[in-house]
Amino acid sequence: MDQPAQRKPALGFIFVTLVLLVLGFGILIPVLPALVTEFEGGSVASGSSYYGLLVGVFAAMQFIASPVLGSLSDRFGRRKVILLALAGTAIDYVIMGLAPNMKWMFAARVISGVTAGALATCNAYIADVTPPEKRAQGYGLVGAAFGLGFVIGPAIGGVLGQVNIRLPFFVAAGCVGANWLYGAFVLPESLPPENRRAFSWGRANPVGSLLALRRFRGVVDLAWMYFIFMLGNSLLQGIWVLYMQERYNWSTLDVGLSLAFIGVMAVVVQGGLVRKIIARTGERRGLMIGLIITTLAMAGYGSATQGWMIYAIVALGAWGGIAGPSAQALITRHVPANEQGAVQGSISGLTSLSAIFGPLIAAESFAACIRDDARWHIPGIAFYEAACLMLVAIALALRSFKLDDRIGAAA
Repeated sequence: MDQPAQRKPALGFIFVTLVLLVLGFGILIPVLPALVTEFEGGSVASGSSYYGLLVGVFAAMQFIASPVLGSLSDRFGRRKVILLALAGTAIDYVIMGLAPNMKWMFAARVISGVTAGALATCNAYIADVTPPEKRAQGYGLVGAAFGLGFVIGPAIGGVLGQVNIRLPFFVAAGCVGANWLYGAFVLPESLPPENRRAFSWGRANPVGSLLALRRFRGVVDLAWMYFIFMLGNSLLQGIWVLYMQERYNWSTLDVGLSLAFIGVMAVVVQGGLVRKIIARTGERRGLMIGLIITTLAMAGYGSATQGWMIYAIVALGAWGGIAGPSAQALITRHVPANEQGAVQGSISGLTSLSAIFGPLIAAESFAACIRDDARWHIPGIAFYEAACLMLVAIALALRSFKLDDRIGAAA
């Protein structure tokens, strides 16, 4: 199904796609851990371990498939790959809503992981339609779309979960189905035929795609920095619901509202202020400021003694959201137009790799520290681990800047 030729690709089109996609994902956040815990007989410790495995399986399949889908988007265009990914996500949500046991949940996550190329391809779409000096602003819109989806999604999921724990899965499937229809009839293609290139399995496999990053000056250290940054964030994402419920006795509605507040702050910072902040600081300083703020916020989450403190820390930590757009913009500056999809697929693969290990580390650390026989009772251990990872990301960013400066001086 081809889109009308008169539609000109623009950020507004992909912003709507991202909002609808994240809305479906956000609806599930308050209820998915609870459903897994229900399958495990109500044990929070056991449920957290299985939840970490469930997230890890999805991420593993995404790690394998993302470079393939990224390379396919370089060959056939972004729009077709986005439609394929959305279809797989909708099927995944329906299967999870009907799942009678954990085996079906894992099967659904495998399907969704294989087709989870929408975000990486959307990032390539942004690179297609924005000049290099405006890409930080463009990737800020990605964060704003996530924020807007998280404002509405978790709140809806929390309310619907009070009615029936499975209802949010079908509502999420409906949101993604609407997203597919939008893509099929409205979303224009962003990659012109002259900027496409032949598909290659050598570039599309996850190992080959990561090795290919070495061809681009200044990308490797930034890519690994981004991996560490996302690994730290995946610890937070993997444990947020269980941690808040265990430490502060929050309900699914309480958790949904907290995630909605995170979304509001993301919209404010990444949707409205990233452009102005990066214009004043530059992408390098913006990245460093964002990483430092995120480090402090992670430590704060683990140390907060009262639930209300979480909201104050979220308000601070939201300003760390300038790190992601800054990093993405710096990476795209080193990549030609006909390879943006493959590189974004590689970066998405690294993000998926972080999501394999992050939730597992967070879930196991959390479970070990809340058991009655735990040697150290530290419920916030995962957040302290995330703060340490942010320090590593800072070191890698500084090293990449020095290397890029030396290469530039020698050129």
